[in-house]
Amino acid sequence: MLGAGAVLRAPDGSRQDLAVMRELAEGTDRYGGDVTVTSTGMWQFHVEAWGDPIARWQHDAAIKIPLGQDLELMLADGAALFERAASRIKAPRAARPGRAGQRPGQVVPGSGRAARAALEALAARLRDDRIPPLDRLAAATSEELAAILAAFPLREMLTSSGRFPVIVHRKRALYGSWYEYFPRSEGARVDGSADRTVTSGTLRTAARRLDAVARMGFDVVYLPPVHPIGYTARKGANNSLNAAPGDPGSPWAIGSAEGGHDAIHPDLGTIDDFDSFVRRAGELGMEVALDLALQCSPDHPWVAKHPEWFTTRSDGSIAYAENPPKKYQDIVPLNFDNDPEGIYTEVLRIIRYWMSHGVRIFRVDNPHTKPLPFWERLLAEVAGTDPDVIFLAEAFTRPAMMAGLAIIGFHQSYTYFTWRNSADELAEYLRELSGPAAAYMRPNFFVNTPDILSEYLQYGGPAAFRVRAVLAAMLAPSWGVYSGYELCENVAIVPGSEEYMDSEKYQYRPRDWEHAETVAADISPFITHLNMIRKNHPALHWLRNVRFHYSDQPEILCFSKSVSGFSQSVSATGDGAPERDTVLVVVNLDPYRPHEATIWLDAAALGVRAGAELVVTDELSGESYRWGQANYVRLDPAGTPAHIFTVAARQPGG
Repeated sequence: MLGAGAVLRAPDGSRQDLAVMRELAEGTDRYGGDVTVTSTGMWQFHVEAWGDPIARWQHDAAIKIPLGQDLELMLADGAALFERAASRIKAPRAARPGRAGQRPGQVVPGSGRAARAALEALAARLRDDRIPPLDRLAAATSEELAAILAAFPLREMLTSSGRFPVIVHRKRALYGSWYEYFPRSEGARVDGSADRTVTSGTLRTAARRLDAVARMGFDVVYLPPVHPIGYTARKGANNSLNAAPGDPGSPWAIGSAEGGHDAIHPDLGTIDDFDSFVRRAGELGMEVALDLALQCSPDHPWVAKHPEWFTTRSDGSIAYAENPPKKYQDIVPLNFDNDPEGIYTEVLRIIRYWMSHGVRIFRVDNPHTKPLPFWERLLAEVAGTDPDVIFLAEAFTRPAMMAGLAIIGFHQSYTYFTWRNSADELAEYLRELSGPAAAYMRPNFFVNTPDILSEYLQYGGPAAFRVRAVLAAMLAPSWGVYSGYELCENVAIVPGSEEYMDSEKYQYRPRDWEHAETVAADISPFITHLNMIRKNHPALHWLRNVRFHYSDQPEILCFSKSVSGFSQSVSATGDGAPERDTVLVVVNLDPYRPHEATIWLDAAALGVRAGAELVVTDELSGESYRWGQANYVRLDPAGTPAHIFTVAARQPGG
């Protein structure tokens, strides 16, 4: 009979204990087993297969001995096998608990010496004809013996597969709440002159905003590029072609005489100010993500030093970025066909430079416009030395390219969530993301960006902002907002456009945070509550556990997430069984009108028996209800457009 096991190798090359695999269902020839990685980095595993003479003997003995066939011969053959197994345990070694074939909580004998002694004692028992044959057989098929053989199998004709990689990322690659803001707007001042000249905020003034961001419960502060901005073809307010005096330009038009991708814009301060910003974020329990935009202003030092890195047109000019009919005269893209090795070396240097200043997360601008082999090599090289560094792909592009970027190493990806509004669209998209795609792509649900003010947000009022926040924060382990979302900023430059009026990409946009609580549309307390719920519920930290429940009205979406005993946040019951954390969300997707619906619950998805009565407690209102299989809801967007329930089975007599 066949035996199989998996062997892990840690990033340092050390070999872990063999994890014996078991046939998943009899007669299927499909084997599985559990292995545990314990650190980030590039692990490897291979599968070993062998002939299992003890399993074959146990199979035959279980048939023949009860029938009285070849009793002593069969038992003697078994004794010889167990003696061979004992003799192959050459040196004492610790055996880990929790191997295949063990009962929960059962521990394998603590050393090779103990296992060898147990096998030798079993062999002697099998040869002892004073003991009834069936009793001897029982000893040779016990759970205790199975645990020993799982740790110390007798293997013949051993073969081994090739090695397969297992890349282990830290939890932040899957779970986190992101907040994006422009440092130049935080602390910006408008003087009293006739032209109302604006003085830029700095990294020091931007750091004052960090306390408020932390109070809202965010984990990651994402900064657009903080580098010098070019002057040539600088864009003015609302992307106008002619910049007025004092217009700061787009941060994505990187580079000037003051420096390039490894410099701080002089208006923002110095590298010491950046270090102070990162340090303060860390003190508040947050990380800083920095934009990595591999493009340049025509004034970037690279243009003069490495003209071969760009595309030169027939008139001798360097080609600027275009997406016809759109033109980006203030940006010149890199040509990765020219000196790819030189570009690679410089980009790696830049990344490591910012890593040395405390940046462990990079949001990569438009990675789909650069070669995939470039990213595959770069991300692998960084992961080889710093596996905790995370890269988010900002790639609103074709599904195949988004998948390709994830497969070659990006840890997270922007998604189409912004444009999925109906219940059917959302359910279909989440089933895709949490299904096969989850093996390689982790979504980050940004509700808005400096580039994207969706039509839903433009016209739906504050209720629309609350609805989209609930969906993003509850459906995805990672979600994010761009500053101003909490104030429900919703004015587009023209009808039908997704561009903000007075876009912060091209001008300063100081906000009066000190008096924000007096603004009727301020939903920052609501966002704070959502992030608190996320932190308190391990079920919301995962992607693949989302399940949808039937609503008889298309405007009402219902879904749940459940997890058992994964987190330190989950306590244990008195009998040692882990509690189940279940969150059930019901959302009115219509921001204009209240809707009523009947919700039909999938008991299996909630981990309860069919027909069980449940107690559901709304995390937003604090109210509790008794629910069964079919349940009435009414949600009014003028109040709170959603229920976020925790779920517990009602105890008899409760």
